[in-house]
Amino acid sequence: MPQIARIKLVSTEIRDLEDVCRQIKEMGEKLGVRVKGPIPLPTKKLRIVTRKGPSGQGTETWDRWELRIYRRVIDIDANERTMTQLTRLRMPPTVNIEVRLKMR
Repeated sequence: MPQIARIKLVSTEIRDLEDVCRQIKEMGEKLGVRVKGPIPLPTKKLRIVTRKGPSGQGTETWDRWELRIYRRVIDIDANERTMTQLTRLRMPPTVNIEVRLKMR
């Protein structure tokens, strides 16, 4: 039975994430397997608002910090050759990858 590898990529750096997606897509085209994606998932935005002044005196000024988490999903046909090539890809430290195998 043919299997599909669902690759979930998560990063805070959009350039690194898009570069890894491009590498996976090029690898799939070179090996001649079917590739679906990258499918963008909604961006998570983590917001933290802190007060600038250390004491309660003076005007109220606030710092607003935001961390964006970008996510992509790629489905690729999983055979032995594809999976070995996938493990050889160079991943930047800012990109997390999760691979799940499922039946077609």
